[in-house]
Amino acid sequence: MSRKKPNQDPNTKPALQVLREAVGLTQSQLASQIPDKTGAKTLTRQAISNWERGLDAPELTIPQVKALCHALGKNLNELPDNLGPPKPSSSDDVGGAAQENKSGD
Repeated sequence: MSRKKPNQDPNTKPALQVLREAVGLTQSQLASQIPDKTGAKTLTRQAISNWERGLDAPELTIPQVKALCHALGKNLNELPDNLGPPKPSSSDDVGGAAQENKSGD
């Protein structure tokens, strides 16, 4: 039984989820296209889920990175540094303080 989440704002979705959905792949479909580190099997849906939720950071071999890029239709430079959920901003005041410092020069 698959669980469907309500539509989320793309700005709050994990980067990998946005890329994956843009090419029409489920977590399982993406996982099946990326070899494990031994090359004998493929990754699991749970591994992709953990990356998207920020529970694990991907530690990929070069063949795995190539497979990820191929599956997502992106080159390495187009992949975000963080595949997990967006990092929450500390506060709106941080941006305002930066603006004040610029105008005070």
